[in-house]
Amino acid sequence: MKTPFVSAEKLRQIVAEYPTPFHLYDEAGLRANARRLHEAFSWNPGFKEYFAVKATPNPAILKILKEEGCGVDCSTLTELMLADAVGFAGEEIMFSANMTPLEDFLFAYKLGAIINLDDITDLEYFQYLPEVPKKVCLRYNPGGDFIISNEIMDSPAEAKYGMTKSQLFEAVKQLQEWGVLEFGLHAFLTSNTLTQEYYPTLAKMLFEVTVELAQETGAHFDFVNLSGGIGVPYRPGEKPVDIKRIGAAVEKAFAQVLIPAGMGDLAVVAELGRYMLAPYGHLVATAIREKRIYKHYIGLDANAANLLRPAMYGAYHHITVAGKEKAPHTHVYDITGGLCENNDKFAVDRRLPPIEIGDLIIIHDTGAHGFSMGYNYNGKLRSAEILLKEDGSTELIRRAETPADYFATLDLKVESRA
Repeated sequence: MKTPFVSAEKLRQIVAEYPTPFHLYDEAGLRANARRLHEAFSWNPGFKEYFAVKATPNPAILKILKEEGCGVDCSTLTELMLADAVGFAGEEIMFSANMTPLEDFLFAYKLGAIINLDDITDLEYFQYLPEVPKKVCLRYNPGGDFIISNEIMDSPAEAKYGMTKSQLFEAVKQLQEWGVLEFGLHAFLTSNTLTQEYYPTLAKMLFEVTVELAQETGAHFDFVNLSGGIGVPYRPGEKPVDIKRIGAAVEKAFAQVLIPAGMGDLAVVAELGRYMLAPYGHLVATAIREKRIYKHYIGLDANAANLLRPAMYGAYHHITVAGKEKAPHTHVYDITGGLCENNDKFAVDRRLPPIEIGDLIIIHDTGAHGFSMGYNYNGKLRSAEILLKEDGSTELIRRAETPADYFATLDLKVESRA
């Protein structure tokens, strides 16, 4: 069974100060995980983790990651603005284009971010920049199916991201003519995988393509970006990846491919989001309603607007009833929210201990792609975010939305509920 990072007693103390629902983050766990990652890739002097801001766009979280030596991966103008406000600058920022408007490119350039081009047509935007950047990254899509040990992990040919190999060569040659001096190569080929072989297999492929590009064009490659994709064990019984073993296997591929090619100074970087933070976040809610018809329902004060993944993907998130961690799972429930959508369910036919109105419900592994995917359907308001600090104290790092926030963009006089 999964164990929450916060005890029921501590959680009741937090709820006495902050009403549910809220997302709670574990600072100690986050810091320890960042250090494990850096230790696993310490063999590569240029290694850097560019945390995927889309996973958890909160300045307090980003500041912690900055203190742990991480950069940030941004994909939009507002993510760039957030990174800038937190204090990231220059090559601490990776900007990954994807059907990107010119305004975003211009701001990324202004910040000195490394621009990761998604498509050959992105080169057209360079004519609008004050000057062509000296360092540029290119996103590669190998097409076909991505296979590890005879298992299809994903189908890059169906993904909207990246360039073909021939487009990579065309882009490098054009960028060289325009004065680009250093290049990076990037690919993202699968999501949330627990196989130990993903990063090493991806790394070997990217290393080989990098050598091919360098030898044919004479371009200098400064780094390879392995992006994200490393997953977390959402279900009990699933084993977490061994990041130390993964780092060692990437080092082996590095030695086999890059060192014989005279490219042993190349940096390896990552853009992990889920792996970095998902296990270190809980969505905490209260059981407020019970309904028995053809099934037994428990309604929470949280809903899919607070955690979209189960409704959107059918994703599994483990659930703990605080204070009943060791109680037998004798009841079968659907755990739901109050949206006018039948997929607003955190769990379906889930065996749990008996739940009473007022019980605190912990939904696990919401530290990434949890709050960030929230929305306002049905006029529901996004919840607060709270940091459980290393010393056991708490900090409100984002207040809950109010009705005033919901109506703020409308020219409308709304009567207060008071």
